[in-house]
Amino acid sequence: MTEPALNIVELGEYVKRKRQEEKLSLRQVATNISVSASTLSRIENGIGVPDSATLARLAAWLGMPLERLMRGSLIETGEVAAEAYVEPTPSIVEAHLRADRNLKPDMAKALAELFRVAYTQFAGKPNETTGTNE
Repeated sequence: MTEPALNIVELGEYVKRKRQEEKLSLRQVATNISVSASTLSRIENGIGVPDSATLARLAAWLGMPLERLMRGSLIETGEVAAEAYVEPTPSIVEAHLRADRNLKPDMAKALAELFRVAYTQFAGKPNETTGTNE
């Protein structure tokens, strides 16, 4: 059996460091990402394994793609790993939309589907006017 790519301990350390750098309380961040303070505490201490919805909201709060959290490489020699541009694929966009507390679930789903259709239609196709990819 292979080990999951998500490094729970590293995720917890990263979340705690960011929270402290921003001078936010555990309760403030927990409220922001719609979890209880005890759940966030377990995540920060590397004890709790967040569900997919919580991971998506954490990624949004951290300002990073969900895929980066899942790779388990948040910290390199004590610093945040340099991250190359990540193309906004439908799954990334959908995760961010679902994590947005200002959107109702049905609206997030509709917007994600709209992006998915547009992405599928236009990604990698040459522009009809110039003959180049956009």
